[in-house]
Amino acid sequence: MSIALATSLRLPFDDAVARTRKALADQGFGVLTEIDVKATMKNKLDQDMENYLILGACNPPLAHRALSVERQIGLLLPCNVVVRSDPDDSGSTLVEAMDPQLLVDVTEEADLQPVAQEVADKLKAAIAALNA
Repeated sequence: MSIALATSLRLPFDDAVARTRKALADQGFGVLTEIDVKATMKNKLDQDMENYLILGACNPPLAHRALSVERQIGLLLPCNVVVRSDPDDSGSTLVEAMDPQLLVDVTEEADLQPVAQEVADKLKAAIAALNA
């Protein structure tokens, strides 16, 4: 089982981040949180790593529907989207979104399936737009 919906872009990191934000916004997602993992590892552990940004994406109507089915689903929200430099290819940036099916698998709540599918469809559309 894959935990991610993903693509690889032949773009510099900053350009990939900007395009990812736009693609998410075009599908109704806002970015609620942003974690610069590279900066955090450097500041807290004095360790260097590739560019690695976690965007906490949320589509409010879909989040509301999910929370209406299972209040504890908030523990798994927002949907994380990672933009990171590919350590194996210096010219590529990877964009990976959490597969919403995980929400159903983890909770075993069948009523979340339609919401998870709609979120997945929107995330897939956002990722597809990155390659357009």
